[in-house]
Amino acid sequence: VRPLAEYKGQTSFFGGEAPLDEWIGYLVVLGFGALFSILTSAIVMIGKVYGTSSGMTSEHFNTAGRMVKTGLTASVIVSQWTWAATLLQSSNVAWKYGVSGPFWYASGATIQVLLFGVLAISLKTVAPRAHTFLEIVNARWGKPAHLTFMFFGFAANIIVTSMLLLGGAATVEALTGMDYRLASFLIPWGVIFYTSVGGLHATFLASYIHTVIIFMVLITMILMVYIKMYSSDQIYDFLDYTVTRTLDECKAIYSTDGTVEGTFYEPGKYACGEIDGNAEGSYLTMVSSGGLMFGIINIVGNFGTVFVDQSYWQSAIAAQPASAAKGYLLGGICWFAIPFSLATSLGLASTALMLPITADEAGSGLVPPAVATHLLGDTGAVLILVMLFMAIVSTGSAESIAVSSLVSYDIYRQYINPEATGAQILKVSRVVIVLFGLIMGGLSILLYEMGLNLGWVYLFMGIVIGSAVMPLWFMMTWSKASGTGAVVAAWSGFILALIGWIAGAHIQSGEVTIASLGTDEVMLSGNLIAILGSGFIHIVWSLLIDPTDYDFAELNGKIRLVEQDMSGLGEEQQDAKLLADSHRWITRRGYILSFVLIILWPILSVPAGKFSRNYFAFWVLVAIAWGFGSAIIITVLPIAESRDELGTILSAMFPFLAPDKMKMEKKLMADDDEGQAA
Repeated sequence: VRPLAEYKGQTSFFGGEAPLDEWIGYLVVLGFGALFSILTSAIVMIGKVYGTSSGMTSEHFNTAGRMVKTGLTASVIVSQWTWAATLLQSSNVAWKYGVSGPFWYASGATIQVLLFGVLAISLKTVAPRAHTFLEIVNARWGKPAHLTFMFFGFAANIIVTSMLLLGGAATVEALTGMDYRLASFLIPWGVIFYTSVGGLHATFLASYIHTVIIFMVLITMILMVYIKMYSSDQIYDFLDYTVTRTLDECKAIYSTDGTVEGTFYEPGKYACGEIDGNAEGSYLTMVSSGGLMFGIINIVGNFGTVFVDQSYWQSAIAAQPASAAKGYLLGGICWFAIPFSLATSLGLASTALMLPITADEAGSGLVPPAVATHLLGDTGAVLILVMLFMAIVSTGSAESIAVSSLVSYDIYRQYINPEATGAQILKVSRVVIVLFGLIMGGLSILLYEMGLNLGWVYLFMGIVIGSAVMPLWFMMTWSKASGTGAVVAAWSGFILALIGWIAGAHIQSGEVTIASLGTDEVMLSGNLIAILGSGFIHIVWSLLIDPTDYDFAELNGKIRLVEQDMSGLGEEQQDAKLLADSHRWITRRGYILSFVLIILWPILSVPAGKFSRNYFAFWVLVAIAWGFGSAIIITVLPIAESRDELGTILSAMFPFLAPDKMKMEKKLMADDDEGQAA
């Protein structure tokens, strides 16, 4: 039964009031933050005492021993790439554009991870000693390029962390009434403690736990929408009903007394009536001009946040060579399910049920909590809040350790103390993690006070960091890439993008304001100029002005280890045939899957026009199956791959769990003693 009568006369879903009590906000932000800090730190200590891990060195702190396996690598990628925006804005675009919104959000942000797998295995091949991507820049192209890409690297970390806190604090305030300023300062403390204690290893363990919780909530929401409460056929009929309402019918639905005279309806404010730019005005079609525009911006803008973000390079550095390529491919495929399956459930349900969600509420990311509240009451809102906090904390910890690595290796060791010891590097890393968390809390408040919201910053980031994407790709894959050309291309692309962005706003709106700079068309132009302009300039410079032919075999020798920790750098891990096979494996699959996700799948969906009932049922089935499959893989694979290590730790902690093994070991030791005595 559609809940129209239940919300009769409501001008908005939440009525401007937080659905949860303020104390719940403090419980989640402080309680969960403390819980995961204690839990993660305890796991790290248990592994150190009972497992095979040695004492904490700066190498292990920043690389996790370079021996992380496929399942945990995939889990970390999913965790890092799941922002507050992933959970909130994906449902917002479903509310706005229908089925195309979740698809374009998911596919438009998956291909970057798939393609980064190519860089990951290239790194393992030519620079396995690296701690940061800037070390590789410095080793190949020298100081000018090092300083140039340091700017873009820090810009990426700062923008991503700003978005996390901006979206996270605003959502916590919207759901619980907790002041966003306080939330901005308290949220970072959820990651500062365990990240500074356990380093990258602790971050990876926490990311696994966070990802499992996110998938648990995801599966709960899918089951509630399509299994327990409704079916795909019902949602199909409801979506059809929503778009076939006339203007007068919409006015009567959204009114105080059920009549046109008592209406508070405004076109575009609520989900009612046809969708402009969609085939037959329907939510049930991939033929959507608005959805396609969003998809293009999503694709272009997200390359910068993957390729220029040290946290993704760090995950590649931490992975075993054989696991790097597979981990990124599997991580990308599993991540696809989060925006696609979640928004296909909650996002479409919001319009199908015609909940009184306003455009402002949807834009603020309140579609998921609104639908969850409708389905499960306050429990639903709490689940969404916990899910959001997991996303914010997991990505925040990755960004913290990324910044600490850049400062430690590319500022402190490179320019301040070239002979820094491991203990000094470790100390600097921990201090930076604490300072970065505090500074970012203040910066997010500043951005909020300036009137910049999550959506604006999300679209803007590609303009700032997009010009570094192509030079970094060429650095790892093209021997003829010029260092001088990379510097010229990065700065030229950045400046041209800013000029094009500002000029576009003035041409389109006749003024330059935050609002005019934030339109889709203007943001798209700036993003395209940044990434394509710099790529073109770098190619031309490398071929015509400063031709070179770099020998990648020289690269690794120019990168120094701090301690002689050769974990993950042995002959077995550096087998040339293994690396070459892995490179071919990820290259083929990365390109093919990218083609399928952004070209083939959309093209095959276009002839369907408005989906038939059976086509939509199949679409929902794909979303459900993808969600369940990803949840199982991300939950089970890391544990299955670590069963030997887990067995060692559990046997040491609880000998009674493996009595036969313990007796056999004691007997062998006794036999050895007798043999030595004889």
